[in-house]
Amino acid sequence: MHKQTSFPDKYEALRYHIQALFAKNSERYGYRRIHGGLARECIHISEKIVRKIMSECGLIVKSKRKNKKYNSYKGEITPAVPNVIARAIHAGAPNRKWLTDITEFAIPAGKVYLSPIVDCFDGMLPTWKISTVPDANLVNSMLDDAISTLKEKEKPFVHTDRGCHYRLPGWLSRMENASLQRSMSKKGCSPDNSACEGLFGRLKNEMFYTRDWSGISIHQFIKILNTYLIWYNETRIQISLGNMSSLEYRRSLGLVA
Repeated sequence: MHKQTSFPDKYEALRYHIQALFAKNSERYGYRRIHGGLARECIHISEKIVRKIMSECGLIVKSKRKNKKYNSYKGEITPAVPNVIARAIHAGAPNRKWLTDITEFAIPAGKVYLSPIVDCFDGMLPTWKISTVPDANLVNSMLDDAISTLKEKEKPFVHTDRGCHYRLPGWLSRMENASLQRSMSKKGCSPDNSACEGLFGRLKNEMFYTRDWSGISIHQFIKILNTYLIWYNETRIQISLGNMSSLEYRRSLGLVA
């Protein structure tokens, strides 16, 4: 009978490093982003090895749950405008194409609504607003903040769905006064607003669906959501940006200090 020989694990140090990276990012990173995070630290290993180690260590990003999408459509209350974006959602520079939408979070303490701007250049969120009421003030105050970030000659297209908030006098007057051009999807045509849909999906998978919100107040939830959105802009790796966050990418191009 042969005695079993114990061999050292050549990936032992890497296992600990991957576990730490997974924990550091609140267990939100799958193997591709863990691989990207390692590459940022000049640790070059194949995705296959990273995936194998994560599987062996039980490092699994919790799966998503489906929920009903918030819909503010109230019929054709004002004339629609052309779809200028028309699924061409990439932009060659910041503040040329913006997308916006509203999403809902239902927790035991009540409902919370998020209205962000997504920049088609790199997915940066120039601004966002959070409220317990999905009213015109939510989107109008968000647009005011977004406009305040623009330089004098920056006049982005602003693409929305056909929700009622984007057809009321407050939104229309703000758009006109800032000389911004409106763009609207056809009803039910979500691919035109895919960057917003993608943001909401990632946000809910990474921050919302993975927790039990019992005992969390509305105020606490809003604080947690704000913290996530700051992390999303400043830290979260985007593989399409060379494993940089939106803020890091802009800094690498000399667009921000």
